[in-house]
Amino acid sequence: MGETKIYSADEIQNALIADVIKEVASILEEKGYNPINQIVGYLMSGDPGYISSYKDARKKISKLDRTKILNVLVSDFVK
Repeated sequence: MGETKIYSADEIQNALIADVIKEVASILEEKGYNPINQIVGYLMSGDPGYISSYKDARKKISKLDRTKILNVLVSDFVK
């Protein structure tokens, strides 16, 4: 057996945010949208109209703080 790993609340929250973004991107792509353009538009403007309501994508992403989404995306990029 391996050692027990302890995760911080921030690590768990960041993982949940990343999962929601991946899910929303997949839904947008399934619907025929460019997920990068749509998510960037939403993050920059705050207008939820950039995200389709298909499969509750808009509802899922709207529950997240946009600043925290950006933090997760940038943190993953610079790692």
